[in-house]
Amino acid sequence: MPIDHIVFDIGKVLIHYDPNIPFSRLIPDEAERKWFFENVCTHDWNVEQDRGRTWEEAEALLIEVHPDREEHIRAFRKYWHEMVPLSYDDSVTIMEGLIADGQDVTMLTNFASDTFREAQVRFPFLTKPRGVTVSGDVGLIKPDIAIYETHAKSFGLNPAATIFIDDSAPNVEGAKAAGWDAVLFTGADKLRADLAARGVRL
Repeated sequence: MPIDHIVFDIGKVLIHYDPNIPFSRLIPDEAERKWFFENVCTHDWNVEQDRGRTWEEAEALLIEVHPDREEHIRAFRKYWHEMVPLSYDDSVTIMEGLIADGQDVTMLTNFASDTFREAQVRFPFLTKPRGVTVSGDVGLIKPDIAIYETHAKSFGLNPAATIFIDDSAPNVEGAKAAGWDAVLFTGADKLRADLAARGVRL
């Protein structure tokens, strides 16, 4: 079936994300920083902000357990802007070209509500697609099938005619489980090839 809808992930597809950028300065010792991310501000902890938990609640939970780490815990949100220093211009060019060509482009992202709005101000191209589903807004998160179904319903997508672009293999598989086509993003050249193979004009 021809592709009628193109859905982009954001982090590590359109913009760079790396918590080590500010924390390399805040916790210079690599072993200590590794311990901090594995035991305090963990991936699983951060995911709950993407699911909709407030930063205030998230910080309070960790500070209660790690009171000696309060400054570093609060630094995660305080210096979030440093974690997203740049856009992937080649990918952004592809997305903007698709929009200019009249293709139906939306975005589906695991993102906290407040930091996503901050990202839209810093990276105005995030306002150009027809719309976006932000996990923190809907209380659902990739790769749960419900968020793909919610996005398809919200934007009137035919799953069989939809392609999803994400840098995470589990998220790609989640989209496929929802009946979408999906490709793993590893760079702009591969993305161009993946889209062309599906008859999408670039």
